[in-house]
Amino acid sequence: MTLSSSSTARLLAPDAAGIAEAARLIRAGGLVAFATETVYGLGADATSPQAVAKIYAAKGRPAFNPLIAHVPDSAAARREGRFSEAAERLAQAFWPGPLTLVLPVAETASVCELARAGLPTVALRAPAHKVAQAMLAAVGRPVAGPSANRSGRVSPVTPMHVMEDLGDRIDAILDAGPTTVGVESTIVACLDGPPVLLRPGGVSRAAIEAVIGPLASSTSGKVEAPGMLASHYAPRARLRLEALELQTGEVGLDFGGRFHGAKAAQVMDLSPSGDLVEAAARLYLCLRALDATGAAAIAVAPIPEHNIGEAIRDRLSRAAAPRI
Repeated sequence: MTLSSSSTARLLAPDAAGIAEAARLIRAGGLVAFATETVYGLGADATSPQAVAKIYAAKGRPAFNPLIAHVPDSAAARREGRFSEAAERLAQAFWPGPLTLVLPVAETASVCELARAGLPTVALRAPAHKVAQAMLAAVGRPVAGPSANRSGRVSPVTPMHVMEDLGDRIDAILDAGPTTVGVESTIVACLDGPPVLLRPGGVSRAAIEAVIGPLASSTSGKVEAPGMLASHYAPRARLRLEALELQTGEVGLDFGGRFHGAKAAQVMDLSPSGDLVEAAARLYLCLRALDATGAAAIAVAPIPEHNIGEAIRDRLSRAAAPRI
């Protein structure tokens, strides 16, 4: 399978011409990485099995792992999924934004079965990023958009991260600069029974529960949505979590100045002031930079579990899990 029409991805400016070209490429069955407020996504026509197959091939992603379909607004989402009362309330409260809803497939849905990994459900998100919104409106159909990196690796938050991982496998990168949230969207399934938190992310559990009440947790053990594999978001280096100091040969991913006395060259602090929002925005940037030092291991300071800290801890625990 041809993964890309060129040997190196083109960088497209986030202006009218660049957005139009990105939309043209996607409508023609190509692969275009694009910024959202969370991370860079790898965009393809979600209605085309051939285009979606290119995503799986470029990322080396298992086809049993479903993809999020990005849409410009709630009206487009309602053509793809059946909204319960809880889903309607969540969409009204958090869209556009870093929340993905897993819903039963609507009769009018156009997202192909391959993008849904054969499931009777569809994962939908309306991103809060003006360039992404303009591109999605120009495409005029749902755009599959997993993170624009090799499967299981650290997610990209800059165009250069995408280029490093996929530059020879995709057609273009719509360059809108670094992302702001820095961790992927929260995923909530609104199916039969109470809504279920499938993946913590950019919208906190507390914020969601303030709108619809307590969330259940997934107990099926199945891959029901993106980002649920036990090993994911992983650098090449081994991660040691809940570290209180550096050991020989380690570099440090700090939080709140925990690693006192360590050499500055050995440590990157997610947030010296202990701000979890700042930490989330810097997580993948710091992981990639520390991995680039060639160290065999990364010591990770304790991260609080409240608010977006739950998402940070989720990503770190998957990054530290045994590789598959």
